[in-house]
Amino acid sequence: MSVVGIGADGWSGLPDAARSELMDAQVLIGGERQLGLLPPECAGRRVAWPSPLRPAVPVLLAAHAGNRIAVLASGDPMFYGIGRALTEVLGADGLRVLPHPSSVSYACARVGWPLEDTEVITLVGLPAARLAAALHNGRRLLILSADATTPAVVAALLRDHGFGPSPLRVLEQLGGANEAWTDGTADTWAHPPGDPLNVIAVECRRAPGAAHLGAVPGLPDEAYEHDGQLTKRHIRAATLGVLAPAPGELLWDVGGGSGSVAIEWMRAHPSCRAITVERDPVRAERITRNAEHLGVPGLRVITGRAPDSLAELPTPDAVFIGGGLTVPGLLDACWEAMPAGGRLVANTVTLESEALLTEQYRRRGGELVRLAVAHAVPVGGFTGWRQAMPVTQWSVRKPSVGPTAGFSAQARAEHSGDNR
Repeated sequence: MSVVGIGADGWSGLPDAARSELMDAQVLIGGERQLGLLPPECAGRRVAWPSPLRPAVPVLLAAHAGNRIAVLASGDPMFYGIGRALTEVLGADGLRVLPHPSSVSYACARVGWPLEDTEVITLVGLPAARLAAALHNGRRLLILSADATTPAVVAALLRDHGFGPSPLRVLEQLGGANEAWTDGTADTWAHPPGDPLNVIAVECRRAPGAAHLGAVPGLPDEAYEHDGQLTKRHIRAATLGVLAPAPGELLWDVGGGSGSVAIEWMRAHPSCRAITVERDPVRAERITRNAEHLGVPGLRVITGRAPDSLAELPTPDAVFIGGGLTVPGLLDACWEAMPAGGRLVANTVTLESEALLTEQYRRRGGELVRLAVAHAVPVGGFTGWRQAMPVTQWSVRKPSVGPTAGFSAQARAEHSGDNR
């Protein structure tokens, strides 16, 4: 099977090798717009992708098995394109991919940005809220639009998040005869919808006085809507440091509260995933709003009680327990759900839960620490310290081999002593 990238310039922009593949094909599969760019010389049967596209891929391929098939893709098929789905079905050896310059390459060439210094975000079939996590002063973004209305949606989101001064350039029909662009800022954007085939270039500029949200854990507490059930900033930063999110990993956040730990886990890398379990439906709705506002709308929020709500969840790479430690069976359920090498972190401020964590530390090892934070406050005409409630934190990695693998030296000694 051939997968041929085609640009807005259509047939005239294709090299000879790509033209030959398309003319020799017995079946041509692509979007209506892409198929319409081909001349009569491409005599193969033309088949348009149905919607939704993803489940149709294996069905269409099976229906035309035994024919020479050429699939059309916009630009580079392996860059947010159909190439990924085809590779998952046929494998890399089953495809011959002939890429065309992507819209991102064209856009960087037009605005003069080095591609390696530019972050690309797609909003095709995805919520615009995910853009919020990428907003940092001076950052250059290229946004792949879903349709002609996307530029106005992006401008509104920038304004709402304190980036109204950011310049925008909407580039349409890149590489084609009808290529055009429109300039403005998020604050003043009032342009009507243009061509649906567009890319948005944004140079992020934070408005004076707007909140500064960094790229590492420990966002200001004010960034969250909450009712007091919030892992506070300094404790949250320490907790995420121990949880150690890595690209592609899944976190269970048990007792979500305001969702801060799960949200900052997902902000650590675009491919990080999280599921938060919260029994209070009002708090669960609040977690969803916080996730949307802070750029991780993909956070999965489950309203229910743990451990019952954990039974059907996918296997986590790490678990954070921020509440409900004394619920019978919760800790054991989380431990059993983790694979070897999985990390578990639990925080508490109560003596009852602290006793439970102490027992777990004795049994399973890991690290048991007490985190204390004090804030400077006025004391008459002077300044003194106000101590926040100390947090006891237990963190542990599930051993790969044997009951004591991965224990600290102290924990192994204690474990040996217990056996004696």
